[in-house]
This record gives sequence, C-alpha cells and structure tokens, in this order.
Amino acid sequence: MKVSRSILLLSLSLVSYAADVERQDFLPLSLESDAFFEQFNETWASRWKPSHSKRDDNFVYRGEWDVEEPTVNPGLKGDKGLVVKTEAAHHAISARLPTPFDNTNNTLVLQYEVKLQKGLECGGAYIKLLSQEGGISDSSEFSNDTPYQVMFGPDKCGMSNKVHFIIRRKNPKTGEYEEKHLKVPPMARIVKTSTLYTLIIKPNQDFEIRINGEVAKAGSLLDSRYFELTPPKEIDDPNDEKPADWVDDELIPDPKAVKPDDWDEDAPYLIPDPNAVKPEDWDEDAEAYIPDPDAVKPEYWDDEEDGEWIAPKIPNPACEEHGCGPWSAPKIRNPDYKGKWTPELIENPDYKGPWSPRKIPNPDYYEDLTPSNLEPIGALGFELWTMTDSIMFDNIYLGHSIEEAEYIGNNTFLPKVEIEEQIAAANAPQAKYDAEEPEIQVEEQSLVSDLFDKSVDRILKVYASGKAYWADLLDDPTQTLLNRPGEAFFFASVIVGTITTTFAISATIVSIFATLFTPSAAQPAKKSETREQIESVDEKATASESKINETEAVKRG
Repeated sequence: MKVSRSILLLSLSLVSYAADVERQDFLPLSLESDAFFEQFNETWASRWKPSHSKRDDNFVYRGEWDVEEPTVNPGLKGDKGLVVKTEAAHHAISARLPTPFDNTNNTLVLQYEVKLQKGLECGGAYIKLLSQEGGISDSSEFSNDTPYQVMFGPDKCGMSNKVHFIIRRKNPKTGEYEEKHLKVPPMARIVKTSTLYTLIIKPNQDFEIRINGEVAKAGSLLDSRYFELTPPKEIDDPNDEKPADWVDDELIPDPKAVKPDDWDEDAPYLIPDPNAVKPEDWDEDAEAYIPDPDAVKPEYWDDEEDGEWIAPKIPNPACEEHGCGPWSAPKIRNPDYKGKWTPELIENPDYKGPWSPRKIPNPDYYEDLTPSNLEPIGALGFELWTMTDSIMFDNIYLGHSIEEAEYIGNNTFLPKVEIEEQIAAANAPQAKYDAEEPEIQVEEQSLVSDLFDKSVDRILKVYASGKAYWADLLDDPTQTLLNRPGEAFFFASVIVGTITTTFAISATIVSIFATLFTPSAAQPAKKSETREQIESVDEKATASESKINETEAVKRG
C-alpha cells in the first residue's frame, strides 16, 4: 500500500504550520490588590517549599518538583509553571501566605491552571487551602495530615473523573472536623492543553465552579442537593421496636380458596408426542457414534501405565441420512399440565402498612448557616499522588474579587491556550495511508417482495400463537384468562382490528364499483346541450353562406 501523495503533502504542511505558529512572549502580570497571585518567576523557590514528610517506610513524599516551560504544546514564550517531575509517587509542596486569608462575610475566589502534558491515568491535580491554625510552620512539613479548609480541583482514576470541591467544617457537638463533599461534582477536562479551574464562594452561601470561564456547577452550600452540611433535625429512635402483632403483608392467600378436584400438580410439563411415529428408515440397531477407524494409538501410550487405549468416537457416517440408536418420541407440551396450585391473593384485612421507627429529636443536630465563613487560611499547596508526571500548575490566584480573577484569565489563560490549541491541532496524528473503500455489494431484491415476505411471516406467527391460545382457552377458560390476560387483550385487539379493517376495505370497494357502473342523471342534459350548440353552429354557417352568395351576386351585377 503506497503512501498517499495528498496525505504526505498535508502532513508536511501541518508540520510547517506548527512551526509557523506565532508564539507571543510571556509578560508578567501584576495586581493592585494584596491577593495571592503566583506566576512562578525567578523568586518562586523562596515562597514554595517541597515536602519530604515520611509517615512510614511505605508512605514518603519522594516526588520531585521543578519550575520550567512546558514540553508539550508550549504556549507563550518564557512562560513557566510548577511541574510534577516523578511518576507513581507522592508529591507535596506548599506556599505560606504573607498574611492569613480571612473570608468572613466575604467572597472567596480560587483560580489556577492545570496542564496535563502526558494526560492523567490515575492521580490528582487539586489544590488545598491550608488552615492557619495547626497548619504548616517552620518546624512542620506539609502532609496528608495537615488540616485544610478547602480542597478543589481535578482528580481521575479509572472510571472516576471529577472536580473535587470539599469544605472541611468543625462539628460543634463533637469538636471533630468533617469533610463535606459536593455531591455531584463536574467532570475534569483531560486534555494536553491548559485548563482554567475557578472556585467562587459567596457570602450569601452560593458557589460556582467554572472551567475555562464557563460555569460547570452552581448552587447553594445550604442546599441539600449539593451539600449535607447540617445533620437532620430528627432521627429514627434506635430503641423503638416493631410490635410483635404488626402486620406488614399487604396481600395474603385467600383462606377460602380450594384447589379444584381435577387439578393435577404432578402432571409433567412435557410429554412424549402420542401422534409421533418412528421414521421407517430409523435404525435402532446402529450406534450413533462409532470408534474412529482412522485413529492410531500414540507411540507414547503405555498400556501398563496409561491403561487400555480406546479409539475416540466419531459420528456414525451411516447415520447421516437417517436416525440411529434408540428412538423416542419428541416431547410436546402437556395439555393437562397446570403446575403447582396456589390460592389467589386477596387484600389482608389486618394490614397496617410498612412499619418504621418513630422519630426523635437528633441529639447531634446543629446548624451551619454560614459555611462560607471559613477559618483563617495560612497557606496553600498541592498534596498529590499520581501515576503520571509532567503535570503543570500556573497562575494561581486566591483573593476576594471575581473581576480580578476574570482579568487574570483574560490576560494569561486565553492568549496562552489559543496558541496551545493551534499547536496541538497542527501536531495531531495524521493518517499515513489512504483509507481503502470497501466494495459495496448490493443484492438485487425487490423492496415490495421483501416487505411482503416479512408481513406474511409475521401474520403466520401471530396466527399460530392465536390458535394455540384459543385451544388453551377452550380447554380451561378461567385459568387461561387469569394467568394470561395480556394475550387475551392482544388477540382480541387483533380480531377487532382485522374485522374493522376488512369492513372498511369492503365498503370502499363497493363504493368504487357503485360509482363506476351506476348511470349518471346529468349525462343526457349535457348531450342535448351539445346538440343545441351544434345546431346553433349549423344555423350560423348557413346564414354565413347566404351572405356570401348575396355578396357574389352583387359583385356580378
């Protein structure tokens, strides 16, 4: 198979196009507010601290980090990001905030970019907002045990694909912190270009999750469809027990029902066909299977160790055209079969409905009406386990302004991702060979004939089923109607429909014949009218001839 010249030229042109994509220079962006904004410039190492915390010999944060330009679908020239460098490893890195982030009665906006340069087989790319109290310090390293307030971002492994949104709240009754998960999170984008993830928590308890600027999920933190922040006011009484005389069976067997005398429970479902006759050419003395005459005992076979060698059996060739071996009549459905008898079910007069324990006030009930008022946040970081390396993070923003986050996205993410997508499209795999078009063989078959055959086959099947049902109905009307009401309705509908259709067709045919062969009273009138027109024309013609003769006479005179 030869490489298509057109495909080759297209591939070369795309490579040339990829090389010709104009990559703008990266320009650092500055904010006027005191919000946290990280673009990973030359001083990044002074803010970000990798963790090598060790829980035990099997749990060590050995994953390495680096700040570099992307190697897959590069965007802006000189634009660097934080990159996961080790595959199949635990990673942790964090940055302490200059001042604690307080979101009391305020809006929280968390935004950052993720670029999965090698995709994401199994691992996370989420960010954590770490608590000020009990968080990281000069003497403690970031780990899975570090308390946090919010966890947000993509996570994928196997069939699970989600954008986490978890709030960590303190239970005032127990004093323990509990993770409150978004019930139905949106799916993460698994692409090799940058993706912008934005989380917004408003003081009215509304939240938004945006992906590339588009709202992927929105709702209220207080809405139980999204979060279960507040336990139920009432719970089932654990000490309540169902009364011994409680009846929760809605239906019971009819105690007055009696099995009919002619009901044979032992009658088999299938019986030998009494009308079957053994074929004349059936040979009961011949074996259906015989030893293979061509089989040879293997050389390695040892009769003393392996036993007497027996040739494998094959179907008797003499039985290819007729049956062999003992003959038995084929089985048919037993017309007397009724199965096990059971009394009919009736409504239970003692039925009380489904039982449930009584409700009591929940001793652990409390209200969390302002979950947006998070505890002070002292740092943020990535604590991940991933099978895939080369995950890049960039343009991390934590502040109180939605407009500021949008400004960052419009001036950093949009120009970057536009270039990335152009390069990704140019570098997309191209077909090496022309696709071979399969030969299409069309069987010459009449569509009308095919539809007619299928219709006839369906009608015959319905007729056979109806005939069998009619036989059962005549044999035992009551049980047939009770046990097979659906078939009764179906065949009744077929009969009514057939009669109605036949009557309509007959009426139409009679009407057509009546129209064709019945004389019309209006015809003679048309004929006499035609005669009058002809006579009128003749009279005019005669008058014209007279005038012509008179004219000729005048001329002669």
